[in-house]
Order: sequence, then C-alpha cells, then structure tokens
Amino acid sequence: MSKLNFQNNRVMQDRRSVCVFLPNDDTLNIIINVKALCQELLEQVCDLLHLRDCHLFGLSVIQNNEHVYMELSQKLYKYCPKEWKKEASKGIDQFGPPMIIHFRVQYYVENGRLISDRTARYYYYCHLRKQVLHSQCMQREEAYFLLAAFALQADLGNFKRNKHYGKYFEPEAYFPSWVIKKRGKDYILKHIPNIHRDQFALTVSEAHLMYIKEAARLDDVAVHYYKLYKDKKEMEASLMLGLTLRGIQIFQSSDDEKQLLYDFPWTNVGKLVFVGKKFEILPDGLPSARKLIYYTGCSVRSRHLLQLLSNSHRLYMNLQPVLRQVRKLEEHEEKKQYRESYISDTLDQDMDQLEKRSRASGSSAGSVKHKRLSRHSTASHSSSHTSGIEADTKHRDIGPEDSFSGTSLHRKLKTCSSMTSNSSSHTSGAESAGKDRLEDDSQEDEIEMLVDDPKDLDLPLDISPDLCIYITEDMLVSQQLNGHSDGLQKTKDFYRPAQFKSG
Repeated sequence: MSKLNFQNNRVMQDRRSVCVFLPNDDTLNIIINVKALCQELLEQVCDLLHLRDCHLFGLSVIQNNEHVYMELSQKLYKYCPKEWKKEASKGIDQFGPPMIIHFRVQYYVENGRLISDRTARYYYYCHLRKQVLHSQCMQREEAYFLLAAFALQADLGNFKRNKHYGKYFEPEAYFPSWVIKKRGKDYILKHIPNIHRDQFALTVSEAHLMYIKEAARLDDVAVHYYKLYKDKKEMEASLMLGLTLRGIQIFQSSDDEKQLLYDFPWTNVGKLVFVGKKFEILPDGLPSARKLIYYTGCSVRSRHLLQLLSNSHRLYMNLQPVLRQVRKLEEHEEKKQYRESYISDTLDQDMDQLEKRSRASGSSAGSVKHKRLSRHSTASHSSSHTSGIEADTKHRDIGPEDSFSGTSLHRKLKTCSSMTSNSSSHTSGAESAGKDRLEDDSQEDEIEMLVDDPKDLDLPLDISPDLCIYITEDMLVSQQLNGHSDGLQKTKDFYRPAQFKSG
C-alpha cells in the first residue's frame, strides 16, 4: 500500500496501539480503533487469553497512583492521554507510543471455587501474588510462609529432594520485603522446603484454591485503596478508603503507614451518598447527624467510586447464600477425607500386625507388602520443622480438585475480529508455571446507594457436588436476580439503587 493511499485510509488512521499488562507480567500488544468501546477491548483481551469467565476482572488506567477502572460502555479515548488520541498512524507498522492499560482483578471473592474458569482462576491467583508482596500484616507472619509453600507447589509441583534444594526459588518473588528483612534469605531457604514438602500431592488447581483462600484472610490483600480528603481545603489527601471483601474501611494515612479509623461491614452501612465531590457514609441505625463526610477531589472520582462500591456490594450480597452452601459442601468433604484417613490408618496398623506375625511364624510368604493409601492431611499444611514459625492451622481444608462441567450460566463474550495482537512474556524463575481524562461533570448530582443486609437474600441455591459456581454478569449489573429487584434507578436529581425485596 502506498503512503498516499494509507494516509487516505480513514480506517487505518483511526487505529492506535494499546499495551495491556496482565497479572502474570505478560503483555498484550493490541491494535484497536480509537473510538472503540472499552467493552470491545475487554472482549479482545479475553479472547486472546481464552477466558470464559472474566466477570471479576476489569481494565484500568493509573491516574494519580490509583487504578481507575474503565466503564465498559464508555469509549476508549475517554481514558487515554490526549497525545495518544491525536497521534495518527504513519503506516501499517508505524504506530505511536502505546496506551498503557492494566487487566486486573476488579472484584474480590473469598473462595476460589467461585471462579468457574481455571484460566481466570490462574490470573486471579497471579494478581493475589502481587498483592501479597505488598502486604503488611505483621501479626500474621506465619501466613506468608504457608502462602509461599502453596505458590511453590503450584509453580514447581511436588517437592523433590534431589531437585529442590539450596536457592531453588527467589524469596523476593514469594515474600514481602519486610519478612525477608526480618528473617533473612538464608532462614527462608532453610525452612520453606519442609513446608513445601507438606503440600505433596496438591494439584496446581488445588494449590491455587488454597492460596486464594489463605490470601483472602490477610486484611490488606483483597482490598482496593483510594485517597480521600477531610475537607475541601485539604491539598494532600490524609485519609484512605479501603474497599474490602466485606465492606468499607477508613484509614488515617501518613507516609506509608495507615491507621484504621472506621471499619464498616456492609451490614453496618445504611447508605452511601455522593454529592459532587462530597462522599457521605451513614451508619445503619444512627441518626443522619452521625454521618461521616469526606471529599473525593472531583466528581469523576465520585462516580468511579460509586460504581465500584455499588457493584462490589451487589456481588457480595448475591454470593452470601452461595458461599454458605459451598462451606457446607467443603465441611462435608473434609469429614469424608477425615474418615478415609482414619480407615487408612487402621488398615496400616492391621497390615503392620499381619507382617509382624508373618515374620514371627517364619511363613514362606515372607513379609507382607502393601501400598499405603494416598491421603493428604486436612488438619494442617504447616511443617513441624519450622523452628519458631507457627503456621495457622484453623482452616486448612482441602476439597477435591474441582471440574467444571454442565451448562454455563454466564454470557459468552463475543469474538472481536480484525485486530492484531502480540504477546510478550516477562516471567522468570519459579513463576514459569503460568501458561499460558475522563470528562468532568459540571452538574453535582446527588448519588445515593442503599446498603442491605445479606440475610435478606438467603435463598436456596442449586450447587453441583463439584463445588463450582459461575459468577454471572447478572450478579453485578442486572435489574432482576433470583427474584430480587436491584439496579440504579434514575430520578430527577440523583441516583438511588432499589433495595432488595423478597421475591
């Protein structure tokens, strides 16, 4: 194609380069129309990654050191730098600097079995791995050793004495820097092999499940943090909003330290109100005079926070009945494994006695050979040789490796065609197992979000014995779900989500 013809080709001139960073540090280089919807880009990413279930993930751009998640119904150029939008392609392979976008977890869950697609679960696991490296739960030091063991089992497989010795992994890839500084690399390399060995026979999928479950118990891992201002005149934000698995937290922030001021589970939050830059929290059961008032800095951030909070709350509400049944099934499976372990121990004792009697009687049959039943303790995955690192053994349940069969309940993303893409890998070391601005609103509308108790949604749900559940788009944005009405209802001057009502 001649240069003249190319410059006259409107379709090619409207195309831009996008670099999408993935949770496993791979990147996708995609050429896309500058006026494309964010939904189209997400579909393209999911197609390239072969993701069937991506409802927990979103696309984000970094603004003021915060991840701002894109509204999928918006056009891509709403979030791009002005230079990127104006930069026209100069040729088939001559695009300007790419726009940097992150494909990452937008909604957290406490149990990996709620992620139906194993590829999606892998990327969820990779996201948590990064979060754990920045975790600061000083009172839960033993948890980081257990998490490292799960990750090593997922990345390297079963511990092999002739292969996994010395510096067979990089501590920096598995531990927060403060743990390494406190204990030292030699201490970690000495004691981790024993804990890694204790995870013998865990499959990659099971190791991912255990890692997700244990990481969710750390207070600062499955959390989104956003800056807040005490008043309109404050120049530097001194507060931090934490969106957790179960609600909202408010921190006093100074340098790199955060002091918890308020912790509001969703059950204790009556209403959230956004009026322009103002953000109000009304605790449930208290008079309006007791409300907390903060500021977001701009109405665009208010809108973003509202969307993230409302969707997270809605997902939390809809998953509570599911989680209760999943826990029951996991408890049942744990009891079953305990009984199998008990029977195996009894059988071992009987065979040992038989072997002793055989040797004593001089039987020509010789010693009795037997194969011990394969089992994995559900009581604890911590090593007995950790020399002072006491692993938490309260919730070390392991279910069977789940298989995902049956009819998919979620909407499949459409294939996005006629787009070119390239993938480049940046993974190294033991982590090789992975296979694979906004326009400001001039109006200051009041935005309200009513928060309800999840007990109001306690409905029986059908869950298959393999403990899998599909998180659907309906759980985040639908108007009707399981007989409950939900969604943003627009009135004259404000948005108000409808309360959940019994169907």
